[in-house]
Amino acid sequence: MSDSDPRRTIVAYHQRTKHHPYRYARSLGYMDWDTQPDPFRRYDGAPRVALARPEPGPLPLYDEIFDPGMVRVRAVDGAGVAQLFYDSLAISAWKAYGDARWALRCNPSSGNLHPTEGYLICGAMGGVGDAPAVYHYGPFDHALERRSTLADDEWRALSGQLPPGAILLGLSSIYWRESWKYGERAFRYCQHDVGHAIGAVAVAAAALGWEARLLEGVTDDVLAALLGIADQTGPEAEHPDGLIAVFPQGAEFTKGQWKAFRIPEAVVESRRAATYIGEPNALSSDHVEWEVIDAAHRATVKSVAPEDAYWYGTVGGVLPEYPPSPMPARQVIRQRRSAVDMDGATSISRDVFYKMMLKATPDCSHVPHAALPWRPAIVFAVFVHRVRELASGLYMLVRDSDQRERLKAATHDSFAWTVAPGCPEGLSLFLLKEGDMRSAAAGVSCGQGIASDGAFAVAMLGDFEATLAEHGAWFYKRLHWEAGLAGQVLYLEAEAAGVRATGIGCFFDDATHDMLGLRDGQYQSIYHFTVGGPVEDERLQTIAAYEHLNAE
Repeated sequence: MSDSDPRRTIVAYHQRTKHHPYRYARSLGYMDWDTQPDPFRRYDGAPRVALARPEPGPLPLYDEIFDPGMVRVRAVDGAGVAQLFYDSLAISAWKAYGDARWALRCNPSSGNLHPTEGYLICGAMGGVGDAPAVYHYGPFDHALERRSTLADDEWRALSGQLPPGAILLGLSSIYWRESWKYGERAFRYCQHDVGHAIGAVAVAAAALGWEARLLEGVTDDVLAALLGIADQTGPEAEHPDGLIAVFPQGAEFTKGQWKAFRIPEAVVESRRAATYIGEPNALSSDHVEWEVIDAAHRATVKSVAPEDAYWYGTVGGVLPEYPPSPMPARQVIRQRRSAVDMDGATSISRDVFYKMMLKATPDCSHVPHAALPWRPAIVFAVFVHRVRELASGLYMLVRDSDQRERLKAATHDSFAWTVAPGCPEGLSLFLLKEGDMRSAAAGVSCGQGIASDGAFAVAMLGDFEATLAEHGAWFYKRLHWEAGLAGQVLYLEAEAAGVRATGIGCFFDDATHDMLGLRDGQYQSIYHFTVGGPVEDERLQTIAAYEHLNAE
């Protein structure tokens, strides 16, 4: 794949990695268990700071965190930072079957392979460190590894652009962790997982009375220098994704300040010359190289800050009154699980379904969508199977109301586009076609019954050609991030409603487009999802998240 035209390269990658009913995207074709990657990155030799593991309490309630101002604002201190990571990127439980044992985390991941790494950049803070520093977060032992100390003037140059008390969280990806299993399509799944992680951080921050904002003015090479990963090469290298500012709610951080944030050149140069402590542990004994993933990565590197039009700004309105979940927020966050099967029987009420759709719509819900600065580019084609008081059928959730006419023109002429009955104000949900869509949902999701046996399923479609043309090839990653963040909302909403959800990465892209009447590249299928009554595997044993540390 040529890198001469990044947009052409990433479109070619997207086309090449589509699944088709008789030809799946290239992968190894079998599970090479001898080279299965270690899901935990460590920086051997880096000083470690153990973090507290606070048990979930009764407050705040889950629904309160979506209403800014309802949650008491916690101080941004060592205890708060520990809780932020504990509720976003930490282990939530272990599962065991026979001699096999694997960790689950608060942030979901394709195949539970976890390519996403987290970092903290902060000033001197009790319980963390007595000087500004860059830390890698290790979820296995819920600890920070200090990679480099920042000079006071470096931290002032960063923090001076942010509200008082702000900290920075960095995210990176190790593509090999996904390509080991999924081959060429793995680059897509890594981006979904970045979106899950951004959503997890934003929700965990809201539970502390904090805000989260993705700082898109920071280019990839600059972020790599800050995190200390710029010199990494090979299959196990970390690739920079995004930098998130986290700060107390109510603090002033205007759209202009958000847009203007940069890492000053003097800081960049000092970071490039700085010593970063610790050697990354080896994840596998051997590797398979996937050149198309390397090409996709090179094509999507963000080398310039986005233009002014990119900054859509903060979002969210007042959610309509629905019966609130009585569950504590942190209980929902930490008990979130991915369903492995659906029972084909459980239904949900129309009010619960509408509440989920509202929470997944940026203009209706501040958290976690306000973390992303761009105009919403993902819409939902929704297969309704078992929603009481709502006809089964195919619906469209237009998450940016300005896209309605474009979608209507792009899809089948026969679609009704009638407002869903009882639809609350502000929710742009339309019935396209009434009828039993279970076979269609499973059919476009690689024949998987999990897409037909839930209460509903979703095909997330990205505004593809227009956004890549406007912003550049690097926005390809953002389409997947937005879909992953929306998926994180559905995961948590399902948990709060007493059901379960799961992301579906295996789907037939073009079959989904054909079903909807999409005949060109204007919209492309980005992610599939399902929500319903889970079938629990009683053979599996559940083990507490950090029992291995408690036993030490």
